[in-house]
Amino acid sequence: MMLHIPGVLSQEQVTQMRTRLAESDWIDGRASVGPQGAQVKRNRQLPEGSPLAVELGQMVSSALMANPLFFSNVLPLRILAPYFNSYGGGEHYGLHVDGAIRTQRGGLPPMRADVSVTVFLSEPDEYEGGELVVVDAYGTHEVKLPAGDAIVYPAGSVHEVLPVTRGERIASFLWTQSMVRDDGKRALLFELDTNIQKLRAAHGESEVTVGLTGHYHNLLRMWAEV
Repeated sequence: MMLHIPGVLSQEQVTQMRTRLAESDWIDGRASVGPQGAQVKRNRQLPEGSPLAVELGQMVSSALMANPLFFSNVLPLRILAPYFNSYGGGEHYGLHVDGAIRTQRGGLPPMRADVSVTVFLSEPDEYEGGELVVVDAYGTHEVKLPAGDAIVYPAGSVHEVLPVTRGERIASFLWTQSMVRDDGKRALLFELDTNIQKLRAAHGESEVTVGLTGHYHNLLRMWAEV
């Protein structure tokens, strides 16, 4: 399922990142994709593993892991070190599907990409075009969010970034391996958890919320891979 998560990064964090990124040296974004992706990818990104990419990536990862909505929806087991990219002057990324297995740096084992995440660092009025377009069973969705907000969606979705015709679109993107690999099961757990939280907020702790929480954890115990 797709989910908009507002305010993952504070405005202060966004400003700090944008200041640092303005002084950085971008490279051809095709450096991080295979032959198929290279045919449709035209953008720039920070060199993978560069000191700045590592520093800012840790800020993004920490912010996501501290966000209750992200954790409830994604149930992250592993987060790949975030990337940073920039689009401008007509740059775009045509329709593609993200690779299922991602290589990790530092000798860590490869991880399965279950969920794709984009954290926007440019405000929507700073650029024209640049919408993230995700195609799934429910149709085609265009996403263009305020700086600091994130969109999460199944990594197996066909998606693209439309050409940026004015200004610059800067974002961070990453993949997560979930404890629950099946998107449908994650959606059921997220809906159950959300409704438990609403019941608890409206009526406090009760026999009903305790029982439903037990069902949630038993389903997680049945489906989780850790």
